[in-house]
Amino acid sequence: MSDEQKKVKLQIEKVKLQLMKIEQMRPGNLNQQFRKPKEKLGEYYQLNYTFRGKTKTEHVKKENLENIRAELAEYQKAKDLFLDWMELSIKLSKLKIKES
Repeated sequence: MSDEQKKVKLQIEKVKLQLMKIEQMRPGNLNQQFRKPKEKLGEYYQLNYTFRGKTKTEHVKKENLENIRAELAEYQKAKDLFLDWMELSIKLSKLKIKES
């Protein structure tokens, strides 16, 4: 195994460790809505997401906004880390093919 391969494997392990630290997460987009949009009255929030091929919409109470936002941020972090892992895995595969 080359030094370059070892370096990429180490980077993958770092990504895996970061992924293991992620707690509660959920996919989706949080949208602010109004019952009377022209007057901006009757504010409420909706969470929209697709999971296992099914689209869902949930109402979110104001007291839960902070938690939902944190869970959405954790989900985005997990997605980004997974993409980093995939990119590194492709790089490692190419290195193995090149060096064999």
